[in-house]
Amino acid sequence: MMKDINVEEQIKMIRKGAAEVISEEELRGKLQEAKKVGRPLIVKLGLDPSAPDIHLGHTVVLRKIKQLQDLGHHAVIIIGDFTGKIGDPTGKSKTRKPLTEEQVLQNATTYTEQIFKIIDPNKTTVRFNSEWLSKLHFEEVIQLAASTTVARLLERDDFQSRFKRNEPIGLHEFFYPLMQAYDSVEINADIELGGTDQTFNILMGRMLQNSMGRNRQIAIFMPILEGLDGVEKMSKSLGNYIGIFEAAEVMFKKVMEIPDQLILRYFELVTDEHPDRIADLNRQMEEGRNPRDCKMELAKIITELYHSKEETIKAEEYFRTVFQRGELPENMTIINAPTHCNTLIELIPFFLEKGMVPSSSEFRRLVKQGGVQVNQEKIEDLEQKLQGEDIVIRIGKKKFVRIIFV
Repeated sequence: MMKDINVEEQIKMIRKGAAEVISEEELRGKLQEAKKVGRPLIVKLGLDPSAPDIHLGHTVVLRKIKQLQDLGHHAVIIIGDFTGKIGDPTGKSKTRKPLTEEQVLQNATTYTEQIFKIIDPNKTTVRFNSEWLSKLHFEEVIQLAASTTVARLLERDDFQSRFKRNEPIGLHEFFYPLMQAYDSVEINADIELGGTDQTFNILMGRMLQNSMGRNRQIAIFMPILEGLDGVEKMSKSLGNYIGIFEAAEVMFKKVMEIPDQLILRYFELVTDEHPDRIADLNRQMEEGRNPRDCKMELAKIITELYHSKEETIKAEEYFRTVFQRGELPENMTIINAPTHCNTLIELIPFFLEKGMVPSSSEFRRLVKQGGVQVNQEKIEDLEQKLQGEDIVIRIGKKKFVRIIFV
């Protein structure tokens, strides 16, 4: 059932944080028609089930889906079980190894469990594109291929760069954007969302719908979210991520670590706050409000999106107790260590590299004398397994190091 929300108000919410909308005028027309006939718009999101571990960077598009659902529209999540067997070549410098059917289905199950932590399952339909792609006759595949040209496909940066370097491009890879575009035709998508790295694929959907006499979908492109370092794309491999399944205390603390210049960007991209509220926060900071206070608000909002109110309150109190009241320094050396290096003895090379200790023997001596603490608890066993993905180690009286296991 459509909500009675003013079209211009809907556009304001839809545009929040978006890198680009193609086109806003067409979007306005679709919203007006939907409001007139009382029909929710079909919002498409295609997922390649190859990386099912979601962090805040992945939620940028999912949050926008949720906002569209809150406006009364319906999401169709397309799991690319058929296309996943080919592999999306987007951003890849070589042919991508296809996934097996078992891998695709296993990843798809994990993905759907995670996305429903963000989007509304009652306003979502999950489809697998093998439903229609596996049934296409060869004649239909030829007709699909005839809808575009090799020159058009070579406009993609990844294909273009590989072609210039004389690196092989499988003919089947050209079909990936066409198949993803055909998904839009099959479900009569009104809107398709994706990151800016999906520009070519999503615009291909508009092109194919138009060539087959359908109304063109609106393309909404969301920016790529920077991680905790404020520079690189949020990524688990870089250790600059905030996982949506991390403990409330860890999530709260990580949000407090983002650079001040990213506060408004995080409000826009990973929360459901109204644009007017974000504009007001911007005004407050311009007038001298301490960015730290705004960041504290952000940490509470983000943490409560994935945890209960009680857990969020405890996380805030933990942060204030441990990091604001002088018990631990806010700025400390950070070491990204492999998950298998989860004992003090295995971390010694990292401490030496960062100059935290003068020698291995000196560190061993400190441990034996009780001069090393892990999360504020003394540890005297060099081979004791360390618990958690994010820990703070105090070496002696004044040296602190934060270990992030990646």
